[in-house]
Amino acid sequence: MTDIILPELGEGVTKATVACWHVKPGQSVEAGQDVVEVVTDKASFNVEAPVKGRLKAVFVPEGKDGSVGAALGTIE
Repeated sequence: MTDIILPELGEGVTKATVACWHVKPGQSVEAGQDVVEVVTDKASFNVEAPVKGRLKAVFVPEGKDGSVGAALGTIE
């Protein structure tokens, strides 16, 4: 399994809010596909799937905050 990690989004940004999951658990994803949109107080960003597989679980649901470096979900 491979985690979907919230990347660094800019200097001083330590967390972001999950705005929308583009895929649901159980759906297939391709490496590089946008899987989740996150927002900060300044901008929105799409986080890509690091590998091809199936979204196994969402750890940070829509409307909740995730920390930079933390897993948002996992792909198997």
